[in-house]
Amino acid sequence: MQKPQKKQSPQKGRPREFCRDEALDKALDAFWKRGYEGTTLAELTEAMGINRPSLYAAFGSKEELFRLAVDRYVETGPGFMQREALNERTALAVVTRLLMSHAESLTDPEHPPGCLVVQGALICGDAAESIKEELIARRAAGEADLRKRLERAKAEGDLKPDNDPAALARYIATVEQGMAVQAASGATREDLIAVAEMALKAWPAS
Repeated sequence: MQKPQKKQSPQKGRPREFCRDEALDKALDAFWKRGYEGTTLAELTEAMGINRPSLYAAFGSKEELFRLAVDRYVETGPGFMQREALNERTALAVVTRLLMSHAESLTDPEHPPGCLVVQGALICGDAAESIKEELIARRAAGEADLRKRLERAKAEGDLKPDNDPAALARYIATVEQGMAVQAASGATREDLIAVAEMALKAWPAS
């Protein structure tokens, strides 16, 4: 009498041969260096250590990969630092932390110089208009968050009644964007800290 054969368990799907988060970090670095349009698919696959079919299977498209990379940039980098800065107790402390942390992040030797969100929008052509618009919208959202924090500061008496939170938020955003352009052009951390200190001298007294 033959022994009943054991049922073979169904084969599990083949595991991916790469770590999605690590691949996304490498894509972020590539986009950070060259911008959206300046980064080719060949450069992306080489940096990420995967082939095109794997890139499409994991991330959908180059455009979607870029959006995911920007999400990661905002969640773990400058965006995270801005959220932390907005929790400071006074308006002056908020903008001081914003500008000083910005000077540090823009010149971090472990990453490309400059700001992905600023540079990405500046070097996008007509073919990447949707990417450009999204980056502009993300910058505007950061400025709006700062404006709301400054409006709260004004309501609490931390800013004088004649101070304009919207104008002050735009001023700080403009300084930050200028610092990003300078960093991408080779400005040092000391250079950017000097810019931040000069901007802070112009901050209205409480």
